[in-house]
Amino acid sequence: MKLKTLLGTGVVALSLIATPAMAHRAWIKPSTTVVSGENEWITFDAAVANGIFMPDHFALGTDAISVTSPSGKAVEKQNAQKLHYRSVFDINLTEEGTYKVEIANQSLMAFWKDADGKRQMWPGRGKTGTLAEFNSAVPKQADDLQVVESSRRIDVFVTSGEPSEASVAPSGKGLELDGKTHPNDLYTGEEISLGFLMDGEAAANTHVTIVKDGEKYRDTDDAMKLTTDASGAIAVTFDEPGMYWLEAEFEDDNAKAPAQKRRGAFVLVMEVLSL
Repeated sequence: MKLKTLLGTGVVALSLIATPAMAHRAWIKPSTTVVSGENEWITFDAAVANGIFMPDHFALGTDAISVTSPSGKAVEKQNAQKLHYRSVFDINLTEEGTYKVEIANQSLMAFWKDADGKRQMWPGRGKTGTLAEFNSAVPKQADDLQVVESSRRIDVFVTSGEPSEASVAPSGKGLELDGKTHPNDLYTGEEISLGFLMDGEAAANTHVTIVKDGEKYRDTDDAMKLTTDASGAIAVTFDEPGMYWLEAEFEDDNAKAPAQKRRGAFVLVMEVLSL
């Protein structure tokens, strides 16, 4: 698998690194990202796994997954089932345009040492902490108190007919795509520009990892490692079609009090088609 980059404005320096598979990668994977015709259906797998698109750890629950139609309406998930290693569900695409399938959350997180020197964490794993709860639950004078403003988003976009823009528009919350490159308009041999925003502003120095499907059948995952430029952008050209898993991670010190750090994590499953 090859990755080409261009050196210039809006493009990042890149290194191609083969690394062992990282543990506990989350994803929502569609059977396809583009369909044509009326009353089409797409089925999805949702999992947290050690490998890309190979469910082997635990199922990602569907209750937190939202689906938005091209016109902005909430879409009901059909035939949802939580299996041992993965969850599955369908959506019926009755409108033309692009649908957003997403999990998104924001939370305050705190870490400190108690009187016995033991490390404490708030809120518990898998829970979301609000400012009001932080004020009542976390000791403000705790030893080595670290407070982080954290956001996480898992996205996939699917399109019936022609791609549309409304569902891809950024919300201004957390780490997300900048809305300029449509994720259902990706083809081999063409330069693909992906931009990222953190709370609505360019997410410079965001670390991006991209892994192609079929990782199980390669000696290494052939992960592509990139870093966004000052405008929050990367530019890549894919030689091979297929499903790709993208993870972006951002951190800076521009958090709102009481947090000292701001962190964002973003996962996107995208399909690159043959031109």
